[in-house]
Amino acid sequence: MTGYNSRLTPLNNIQPAREGSSKPQVKKGSGEAFQAVLEQKLHVPGLKFSQHAQKRISSSNIRLDKGQLRQLEEAVEKARSKAARDALVLMEDLAFVVSVKNNTVITVVDGQRVKENVFTNIDSAVIV
Repeated sequence: MTGYNSRLTPLNNIQPAREGSSKPQVKKGSGEAFQAVLEQKLHVPGLKFSQHAQKRISSSNIRLDKGQLRQLEEAVEKARSKAARDALVLMEDLAFVVSVKNNTVITVVDGQRVKENVFTNIDSAVIV
């Protein structure tokens, strides 16, 4: 070794941190808490249904099972991936107008009414 640098501390002079030192302590399990927060921030919550959509579902006796809800969410994600803002999702004999930006089903149209309607203010359609 050439020359001695007075700014360096020899390894044999390093002391372990004492209890109560100002060094921050990492609590066990904090990685799990961080992971939960991260997943919460990254996860897009499930679709919401506007009051109007809820009334339509109720008055038309529409029953959506978990599989259909999953299909609807996947269709909205496809629309989102194409930068859609307001999408028409056609699934079986149902039509959903969805605000992709707000992750909200605006209205639901069923059966014969699907064929009789004109859908406006949409910029995309997803057929499931």
